[in-house]
Amino acid sequence: MIFPGGELRMTPRRLLLCAVAAAVPQCSRTSYYQGEEVLVMEQPGRQDWQDAYAAALAKGQVRKADFTTLSGVEVDPVYGPPPDADDPRMERIGWPGAFPFTRGLYPTGYRGREWTIRQFAGFGNAEQTNERYKMILAAGGGGLSVAFDMPTLMGRDSDDPQSLGEVGHCGVAIDSAADMERLFEGIDLGAVTTSMTISGPAVPIFCMYVVAAERQGVDIATLNGTLQTDIFKEYIAQKEWLFAPEPHLRLIGDLIEYCTSTIPDYKPLSVSGYHIREAGSTAVQELAFTLADGFGYVELGLSRGLEVDAFAPGLSFFFDAHVDFFEEIAKFRAARRIWARWLRDRYGARTERAQWLRFHTQTAGVSLTAQQPYNNVVRTTVEALAAVLGGTNSLHTNALDETLALPTEESAEIALRTQQVIAEETGVTNVADPLGGSWYVEALTDRMEAEAEAIFARILELGGGAGAAHPIGPMTAGLLRGIEDGWFMAEIADAAFAYQTQVEKGDKRVVGVNCHTTTVTGDLEILRVSHEVEVEQRRVLAERRQTRDQSAVDACLARLVQAARSNDNMVEPMLAAARAEATLGEICGALREEWGEYTELAQF
Repeated sequence: MIFPGGELRMTPRRLLLCAVAAAVPQCSRTSYYQGEEVLVMEQPGRQDWQDAYAAALAKGQVRKADFTTLSGVEVDPVYGPPPDADDPRMERIGWPGAFPFTRGLYPTGYRGREWTIRQFAGFGNAEQTNERYKMILAAGGGGLSVAFDMPTLMGRDSDDPQSLGEVGHCGVAIDSAADMERLFEGIDLGAVTTSMTISGPAVPIFCMYVVAAERQGVDIATLNGTLQTDIFKEYIAQKEWLFAPEPHLRLIGDLIEYCTSTIPDYKPLSVSGYHIREAGSTAVQELAFTLADGFGYVELGLSRGLEVDAFAPGLSFFFDAHVDFFEEIAKFRAARRIWARWLRDRYGARTERAQWLRFHTQTAGVSLTAQQPYNNVVRTTVEALAAVLGGTNSLHTNALDETLALPTEESAEIALRTQQVIAEETGVTNVADPLGGSWYVEALTDRMEAEAEAIFARILELGGGAGAAHPIGPMTAGLLRGIEDGWFMAEIADAAFAYQTQVEKGDKRVVGVNCHTTTVTGDLEILRVSHEVEVEQRRVLAERRQTRDQSAVDACLARLVQAARSNDNMVEPMLAAARAEATLGEICGALREEWGEYTELAQF
């Protein structure tokens, strides 16, 4: 046979081994182990992986690249136990592309397709951000990721009194579909995958994105990208909500239904652990809280009568890559394994795609330091490498100056080049899950899984147990109770306080902060967003209101409120409002009047 990764080489020794294999049924093939031809004893999963890799090779799904070390040594696509070994860990570890997907979703690893370089960017107005996107794409970025300013994240227009002084400062200002059109001018939305990091007003922003694609002439059924939409993590960590949980879950359910039936490749929900970790959680809390949120959204889809195999592939995840190298790798590996097992065994997913945990990673913003900011390049590189060795599907690398301001064009390019050096020069893409089987990494992965399971049990207990009656499901009941009682906040606060205490005592060392503090570096030139951006954005918005058909806007908003009062799916009436140039603030304001605003209970 042809061993995946090499041509058939019928040496005299190989011919002899084939003859032996033919005579001994359990030794049915020959292969290579550490460069030597050996008889392969039957091992669960090994032959399946070889067959899957060979099939991918035959279909042209393996990149034509130099899969050798810097010294020219050819390496195999994956490594495992010696062929005649019986390693009891293999049931949990498995092979790439096979359940429980500890070692990755695809048998080819990054030989098939490298991760998507998706740099997060947004500042000022749509034109300024459009220029940055074109720079990222021209420099080798593989996808876009939109950062919105605070008024947009809170569903406010740029001329809202609460937006004063915030327009364009932490991301791009988007007031209506016309802004979304300008944001992607000259960028084919039918060809570029786009991620949007927004949760509270995610559905109206999605509708504006769809309208922008329609105006480009793109068939919206072909759109591919990711919308964050994850409202659970807002109550748990980031605090950017609009309404109480139930109306938000109503909107998310409507969006899942719409995308499942209308835009099948689009991911309507990215469950975010990133913000949980940035708020101060431990790695295992990030893992467990995030996956529990994901289970809640699975229950939401099931409560709508949707088939899990139809909608679960539309769920994706967003994790933080912190600076503890091996802990992060173990976290990513455990996440895939837990999700696959729960989706199959608890929620009845039958297809592999429904069991897959696909995730985007961003390096840890909270690890960046204002002191000696050039050290942040090193931190980001270590974190990015951990994400890659953990099998991330896409990656954003933070810029060295992001602890001080939005990145400059120069620092953004350095962040992009960091990924490209890892991909092009280090050789880490040659072998799938190269740390698989490491005693340390496997022990950390197992421990992460066990500790996460204990947290799942606690969340279920908060909701009344696994058999609790709730219109959505028992994990959802626990999540909502944990939010209401402040349990998640308290857990994260305790973890953040414990870490900060260790830093202040010097037990946890941070270079440039509590050790190695002398430096010859000076201040950085940082990006500053001019006040004129806000003035101009407000002027353009006022002009847009004057030139649109106000009666059409009013009628669309009335139909939207009517849908909110019924069981109708709200995406189509929201799309109609976006097409009429209703603003984000008007759409969200109409729903605020209908549903009210959510105020978090004070916790002591």
